[in-house]
Amino acid sequence: MIRLLCLVVGYFFGAFQTAYFYGKMHGIDIRTMGSGNAGTTNTLRVLGTKAGMLVLAGDVIKTVLAILVVRFLVLPNFVVGDREYLYVLYTAAGAILGHNFPFYMQFKGGKGIASTFGLIFSFHPLFIPVGFVLFLGTFMTTHYVSLGSLLIYAGFVIQMIIMGQTGAMGDISQSVLNEMYLISILLLAMAYWKHRENIKRLLTGTERKTYLFKKNKVE
Repeated sequence: MIRLLCLVVGYFFGAFQTAYFYGKMHGIDIRTMGSGNAGTTNTLRVLGTKAGMLVLAGDVIKTVLAILVVRFLVLPNFVVGDREYLYVLYTAAGAILGHNFPFYMQFKGGKGIASTFGLIFSFHPLFIPVGFVLFLGTFMTTHYVSLGSLLIYAGFVIQMIIMGQTGAMGDISQSVLNEMYLISILLLAMAYWKHRENIKRLLTGTERKTYLFKKNKVE
């Protein structure tokens, strides 16, 4: 019951497609331009850095808002015990699913990375510096958004397991931890599946680089 409610709340917020609505405000359908992906990177390449940063902020905020609603309006009505982190994870999973598969866009959305940033910012303070270093460090040195996205997900799962098994997130039962690990791994698998073409291009050396302060090539 609570798990489903968290997923629904998350999906409701996540389905707000920032890139799509921002593009419509500027007279374009972002899905018909560039890579065709309704997300931060394609918006940045097509409409510029400012647009990309606004879309990034919007997609991060919608996940954060979903988690805040669950933490402060939903969970107080239930006996949560040691499952608060689990329910937050379900909420974020719903937001990522909503972002990736919005019902009103024929389930064609983004790749969920900006929404995942919202999860990292809201889940536990120790996840923030690790995620920041993994993504920004990778992006600033290679200019591959996809590589940074893949590494931040792998890092999230590894850190989740380490912190869970060492008790860094508090006294959580092993069964609850195992469920959290499973959700994290499923999100990792979905992210890698959504990035399957990027992975192929990374392996062949044909992946496009993205720059914040110079014009990006749009294909």
